Amino acid sequence: MTPLIPLTRDLVLIGGGHAHALLLRRWGMNPLPGVRLTLIDPGPLTAYSGMLPGFVAGHYDAATPQIDLVRLARFAGARLILGRASHLDPVAGEVTVGDRRIGFDAASLDIGVTSEMPGLPGFAEHGVPAKPLGRLARDWAAFRAGEGPARVAVIGGGVAGAELVMAAAHGLRHREARVTLIEKDRVLGAVSDSARALVLERMERLGIEVIEGAGVARVAADYVTLDDGREVVSDFTIGAAGARPQGWLAQSGLVLTEGFVEIGPTLQSSAPQVFATGDCAHMEFDPRPKAGVYAVRQAPVLFDNLRAALSGGRMRDYRPQKDYLKLISLGGKSAMAEKWGRAVAHPALWLWKDRIDRRFMEKLSDLPEMGNARLPDPVAEGVREALGDKPMCGGCGAKVGRGALREALAGLPAQSRADVVALPGDDAGLIVTGGARQVISTDHLRAMVEDPDLMTRIAAIHALGDIWAMAARPQAATVSLILPRMSAEMQRRTMAEIMRAAREVLDAAGAHLLGGHSSLGSELTVGFTVTGLCERDPVTLGGARPGAALILTKPIGSGTIMAAEMARSAPGPVVARAWEAMVQPQGRASEILAGAQAMTDVTGFGLAGHLSGICEASGCGAELRVAEVPLMEGALELAEAGTRSTLFADNMAGAGAVVIGAGGARTDLMFDPQTAGGLLAAVDATDAERLLAELYAAGYPAALVGQMVEEPGLRLV
Repeated sequence: MTPLIPLTRDLVLIGGGHAHALLLRRWGMNPLPGVRLTLIDPGPLTAYSGMLPGFVAGHYDAATPQIDLVRLARFAGARLILGRASHLDPVAGEVTVGDRRIGFDAASLDIGVTSEMPGLPGFAEHGVPAKPLGRLARDWAAFRAGEGPARVAVIGGGVAGAELVMAAAHGLRHREARVTLIEKDRVLGAVSDSARALVLERMERLGIEVIEGAGVARVAADYVTLDDGREVVSDFTIGAAGARPQGWLAQSGLVLTEGFVEIGPTLQSSAPQVFATGDCAHMEFDPRPKAGVYAVRQAPVLFDNLRAALSGGRMRDYRPQKDYLKLISLGGKSAMAEKWGRAVAHPALWLWKDRIDRRFMEKLSDLPEMGNARLPDPVAEGVREALGDKPMCGGCGAKVGRGALREALAGLPAQSRADVVALPGDDAGLIVTGGARQVISTDHLRAMVEDPDLMTRIAAIHALGDIWAMAARPQAATVSLILPRMSAEMQRRTMAEIMRAAREVLDAAGAHLLGGHSSLGSELTVGFTVTGLCERDPVTLGGARPGAALILTKPIGSGTIMAAEMARSAPGPVVARAWEAMVQPQGRASEILAGAQAMTDVTGFGLAGHLSGICEASGCGAELRVAEVPLMEGALELAEAGTRSTLFADNMAGAGAVVIGAGGARTDLMFDPQTAGGLLAAVDATDAERLLAELYAAGYPAALVGQMVEEPGLRLV
């Protein structure tokens, strides 16, 4: 048996910049055993700066310049924390994200710079910073798609501002556009005279108004006021006036130069365990201007030195080149090349730049398939069939099939205690003590995300679903954990994150966390035993009557999306929105639906399986209107591409008597296992619209999805 290598060190990458993206790719191909890798970034996508002008000009669609951090993190085996870092404590070895503190043994900063102008009145409300790139990429797409006159102002006449203003002028040529470049000194003062003359000539050809030697006093919704009182009309104002450091670094205790982290040749800061790269770093040993080329070339050195820092190896130095070839887009499909003071422009240079940029993006999107561990030869019969042709899903996709579970439960003797009330088919049990009605349930999930905080929130919401489905109020909970084998210090860090997340979810639900049990194993598993109190008889699977309307409180599709995420085929934003849906609590929905005839939470057996359970327990049938069932964004496209959870086949077989009308991917999603899914309630038809309105008002994307009928069985129509 190959021994399981324990986790002993935490490596945290703060920011999804170019160097960290390249490092994630390298790590996925050659990880350091014993290291837990974490990436922290505000969103699932990060924009590639080299292609942003091409996007603004209309040469690329919105997806082309985006690096998918969810896919990269999965490839690297990293946990991804979606949030903005706000503090770094090198002494304690912690980085703060929201109200979380993430421990590290080594950390690296690649958070870029900002073009925000906090001192310029009106900019925060009406301006759009060029960096970070995410907001500009998002807002520009909507602006460019508009109609009528378009007035744009770019503040800052450096290389970035010049590229953006030419791109904007080209991208808006289908509209009546007025584009202005504002620079307080001299436009393109840092480039050669020949390059400056060439760019200014191109701006004139594009009809761009260039204002030099004028500062900006204020930004309003539809104009920019200059220091001399002139007003420049602008409906979309871009700030590109220099690179400013992220303000929170000032409180980190690291040695800074004008707000940027000082680093040495090994890319280490004044705190040896903290590295920095890209625009947020200042190479004190050999100062250079801010340019993406340095971040890209620092990536292999950063990769080697982080591994060395965590394994006791020897580090190597980064040696920046003296100068580099600058390729500047000129609006249309033409570019200028400048180096050593010489400049030339030609359409072929844009094609060359486009090829370089696409090659960079392909490196981060066309990730190599890393082969699975080879099985020994020979193995017992059935091993290969049991393993299947893809990894086992996590969450509810890893549940035992409904058929096997039914067989196991069918052989159990009937309970004989008077204070335990049998509720056939329901996941929770009912205990009556001194007239008090208490429901109890237990659930645990094999981790489907690497972040223990997020996985704990999903598992807690999932376990509480059984209580909410019976219209009970959560009362108490215990937690059951299996942690991957890890060092004592990493156990402390991980347990602190898990218990904090569990407390937050349970406290919000009104339940008290009593304690629990933990052990070490091969992978993270999080479970909860929960109890709830009912003021009246609990709502169960039985009791639905023909004519009742069926209400679903959450969209479905999480099993398909999570299966695709494991295979790196789900877009990052789709995955992030699925996570958001899974952690939405159902407590208020349970209160609204407390008068339902029957109710269940939609989890591992899928919508069809759980509705079949209501039909069986209620002695009637149901019609499920497949076209009206809300789906998670991206779920249908992934299902149409052939993605299925590993529990899908069992759910199809175990759903009972189901009559399927039109088949296809949408119908298949009715059997998709859900994790922390919504509530499915059979309610009086006369109350349905009122209940829907209350659910909408409470923030639930609820829908009427069908009705109960006389004839037994489930029909998908």
